[in-house]
Amino acid sequence: MTIQDLLHEPRFWYLVAFVLFFAVFGRRLWRPLVAMLDARATTVRLELDEAARLRREAEAMLAEARQERQAALADAERMVADARAEAVRIAEVARAEAEANAVRRERMAQDRIHAAERAAVTEVRNVAADVATEAARAAVAEALTAATDAGLIDRAIAGLPAAFTTRVAA
Repeated sequence: MTIQDLLHEPRFWYLVAFVLFFAVFGRRLWRPLVAMLDARATTVRLELDEAARLRREAEAMLAEARQERQAALADAERMVADARAEAVRIAEVARAEAEANAVRRERMAQDRIHAAERAAVTEVRNVAADVATEAARAAVAEALTAATDAGLIDRAIAGLPAAFTTRVAA
C-alpha cells in the first residue's frame, strides 16, 4: 500500500480524526474523565470499607449469638437437671407420705380391731352375766318355796332394827 492509497482509505481518515480529536479535546475530556473515575474509585473504596465494617459487625453478632445460644443451652440443661432433682425429691416426699399414710391406716385398723375385740368381749360378758342372772333367778325360784320366802322375810324384818341402829351410829 502506498501513501496515495492510504490517503483514499476511509479507515486512515478515521484514525487521523480520532487522534486529532483526542489531541484537541483530550485534556478537556481527560480531566473530567479522571475525576469521574477517581470519584467512582473513592465511592467503591468507601463501599468496600462499609462492607468490611458490616462484615465485622455481622461476625461479632454471630459470635455473640453463638455465645448466647451456648448460655441458653447451659441454662436449659441446668433447668432440666433442677427439674429432675425436684422430681426425685417430690417422689421421695410422696413415697414417705404414702408410707406414713399406710402406717397410720394400719394403726387405725388395728385400733378398730382392738375396739371391736373389746366390744365383743364386753358383749360376751354382758350376755354371760344376763344368762347367769337368769339362771340364778331360775335356780332361786326353784329352790325357794313360799314357806322359805316367808322365813327369809321374817328374818329380814327382825334384823331391821339392828341394821338401823348400826347405820345411825355410823
